[in-house]
Amino acid sequence: MGPARRVLLLGEGNFSFAASLCGAAGTHVVATCYESEEEVSGRGRAAESIRRLRERGAEVVFSVDCTKLKDYFLPEKRQFDCIYFNFPHCGRKAGVVKNRELLARFFHSSAEVLTEEGEVHVALCSGQGGTPADQPRREWHNSWQIVAVAAGAGFILSNVHPFRAETIHGYECTGYRSQDKPFCVEGALNHIFTRSTPLPFFKPMICEIELENQKVSFQVPQVLVDKMNRGFLELNSNHPVRTVKEKLTAELSQAFPLQNVDYCLSLLHQGHLNGVCHSNIFWIILSPEETPSTEEMSNGLANAVLFSHVDFCRNTDKNGRENVQEGCHISKQYYLRPSLLPHAQAIIQRGAFLPGTLHVLSGPVFRKCLIGPYSMPVFHEVVFVCAVNRGTENSCIQMLVNNIKTSIHSLHQTVSGFKVNINLQEATSFETTELNDYAAFESQLSKIQYFICMDTGTSGSCEKGSCVGVIRTAHYELLSSELVVVFASLNLDILAMPICGISDWRMLWTSDRRFLCQFPRGELRLFKSFSLYPPFYVHDVSFWVPDGEQFDEVAFHTIARRVSGEMVVSIKLIDSFQQSETGRKSLCYRLTFQSCDKALSRQEVAEMQLLFRKEINQCLGVTLR
Repeated sequence: MGPARRVLLLGEGNFSFAASLCGAAGTHVVATCYESEEEVSGRGRAAESIRRLRERGAEVVFSVDCTKLKDYFLPEKRQFDCIYFNFPHCGRKAGVVKNRELLARFFHSSAEVLTEEGEVHVALCSGQGGTPADQPRREWHNSWQIVAVAAGAGFILSNVHPFRAETIHGYECTGYRSQDKPFCVEGALNHIFTRSTPLPFFKPMICEIELENQKVSFQVPQVLVDKMNRGFLELNSNHPVRTVKEKLTAELSQAFPLQNVDYCLSLLHQGHLNGVCHSNIFWIILSPEETPSTEEMSNGLANAVLFSHVDFCRNTDKNGRENVQEGCHISKQYYLRPSLLPHAQAIIQRGAFLPGTLHVLSGPVFRKCLIGPYSMPVFHEVVFVCAVNRGTENSCIQMLVNNIKTSIHSLHQTVSGFKVNINLQEATSFETTELNDYAAFESQLSKIQYFICMDTGTSGSCEKGSCVGVIRTAHYELLSSELVVVFASLNLDILAMPICGISDWRMLWTSDRRFLCQFPRGELRLFKSFSLYPPFYVHDVSFWVPDGEQFDEVAFHTIARRVSGEMVVSIKLIDSFQQSETGRKSLCYRLTFQSCDKALSRQEVAEMQLLFRKEINQCLGVTLR
């Protein structure tokens, strides 16, 4: 047997709760109260409970202040696996503000004596917590705001369930307003908190490459540092996006000869994407000056990702040859690939293509976009490419879609037990405003024949945000005048989310091991969030737009992503006006901050907002109001 699980109980009124836990196999109980032994012993059955605890080997400690826990235990005895605090209260008629302060100091104190994997259990009366689990729910300002005060000490709410006093043998609650009276425990909830992974502090990431026999480097955009080289699609990955991709390709291999394009697909492209808005691209400047020094590398000041060879996608001439300029200048701008479509086209134009075979390309792609529930600056794309005889492309498309439908239906029913509708809808039936950011960007790349839409409801229609893929066709005279190439592109991230019940795309990129451990050996299951009812914070920002300039809203959103570490979940324009005398334009935006997987405190958000104001002033030239 391993060491006993150490359990700390705080604020015991008559020690009846501690006595009910004492004696459990493999558990060592340390029961405490705020009052002295003399004060407690005359309270109800307290003396009997204290005697029982001591007889069973428990420790009983008196006059313990829950806000200074480390002062009461020797360093070697400070590590507790579980801390219970039932119905905390400042005493007498203390209001919600004082009780919030008590909880805040308690959580900070608990963080000093809790094991890394430990839990903090806090039972509150009905409505006090202020979470949606409370029924009826108090208004936020009139609650104890438990998730927010816990976040200030680095804790997230991982579970909540009813506190059923009647199931605890011998338990009698007491201490209402510092009296020997019971609390009303009807509707009470037990809140279980765990430690959050800390908010990230990203070091600059430098990528080194060889270009024209010269070592050059580029700095990865800060907003993408934690999303580079995650390896979600690699063979040893358990990540849901890889499992979804493998299930799709396995289904399609039943209908088509399949070939995976598994050689390195470059992260960088060079040239110009016709029709694509430049503000949606992550531009990169190659520069030898950005190469980190040996000292910086050895001291860990920069994260280096070494590429021994980068096969840049370049424009091709009419013979399919790459147009490589002589004496390439390293100061030229490149950009992170926003799509795998150019790679697929390059394969066809180079002749490295087998007609009738379904070629599969996959990997992460990068796009600047507005903040929203379906807007991802990086996601995993899979592209299926097949050349077929002219006149048979529609049957090829239908076969592709039918197999995709079969695969997705099977995954949904296996994981969640309900059916999902996959619809193929003509691109001409949509206005641009009806498309999510993914579909809108795809429309910029090249002409689309069909959108692949997913509807998990009963409407059977494609609504904003439900587009998960696109289908294109193209003729390549150099390949054969009798062949038509069909391209089917899918966003694996958007596909995986509803299959696994993931409501926030950021969760796919979490570094918290509690995410991936829910998908052992790549098995798809319904995801159970380990951070319930995370607090959110709202801040407004108003500014004057520079005279004569078009305001770049995508850049505005990208700065918000960068300074907050993707903690901004919503940006809404709430006011706009123009001075009639000067023509100056003022905008006011409302930002909502919320984390899906980490503790996020009010103070941390205030610091993010201050940095955001500074950055938009410097980067966008706006005048803050």
